[in-house]
Amino acid sequence: MSQVAATASPDSAIDVGFSGLRIRRVAGHIGGEVLDFRLSPDLKADAVEVLHAALVRHKVLFFRRQGHLDDGAHQALGALFGEVVAHPTVPSPEGTKLFELNAEKGGGRADSWHTDVTFVPAFPKLCILRAVTIPAFGGDTVWANTALAYERLPDHLKQLAERLWALHSNDYDYGAERLEDADASTSRQRLSHHQQVFVSRLHEAEQPLVHVHPVSGEKALLLGHFIKRILGLSTTESARLFELFQSRVIRPENTVRWQWQQDDVAIWDNRATQHYAVNDYGSQPRLVRRVAVQGVPAVSVDGQHARDATPEAQRAA
Repeated sequence: MSQVAATASPDSAIDVGFSGLRIRRVAGHIGGEVLDFRLSPDLKADAVEVLHAALVRHKVLFFRRQGHLDDGAHQALGALFGEVVAHPTVPSPEGTKLFELNAEKGGGRADSWHTDVTFVPAFPKLCILRAVTIPAFGGDTVWANTALAYERLPDHLKQLAERLWALHSNDYDYGAERLEDADASTSRQRLSHHQQVFVSRLHEAEQPLVHVHPVSGEKALLLGHFIKRILGLSTTESARLFELFQSRVIRPENTVRWQWQQDDVAIWDNRATQHYAVNDYGSQPRLVRRVAVQGVPAVSVDGQHARDATPEAQRAA
């Protein structure tokens, strides 16, 4: 007797649990595309509240065909979610607080896993990225669910992670592998931008390795490339533990990969994700701009808050 394989209904991929939104799940554990929705700084308060609730659930939301947004509207959209903050060291385009990633300039390829700006105690709670110029191929971005990564740890590793703190710094190990561009001049430009712009002022913060999401109450791993070392451990021990926990975050089944189209927008919960921009588009132009919304200091499972660890703060203490 022949059997016909069951197939899931297309409707099973649609989350209609948020009023006014139809969200197509993009991957199994993170990411939703909001269908037929026009982002605008004129959104009503209840629409913003629903979007934020959907963001907390799906971790990253994607929106196609948002070409009506310019820099001003993009920044004003971010202000609906809270205070828009500029990058601590990288200058914004004139008249804005936007952070620009331009592949034709030194700091335009964010090709390592990170949570944005964790080298300050109150790092952004969410970020809004807008595709201004997208290459013909390549240049995807991948996000990982750091709350699920924590949840799937064995209990003994959860207990270990919850006791650990790490020093995050913008003066992190930039990594030789990021400088292996085909064009040697591009490599030099990237390194120069990192040294002269990104680290123009030192920022450091002590963050718990596990923090509690201020809205959902979920516990999430707080890692990424801004970690300089795990406190109280040798360099070797720190590196080994970092790799142990970081490898859990970036398991493929814990991620979603977005293939950008012109005028796409992505909004992610920076408190529960890491992301990585895939550097596979060669010399093609790629320009995206990001709005960051102010967060609060991370809180450990035992109620301690992230601490400013810059030399100035240490001396003041």
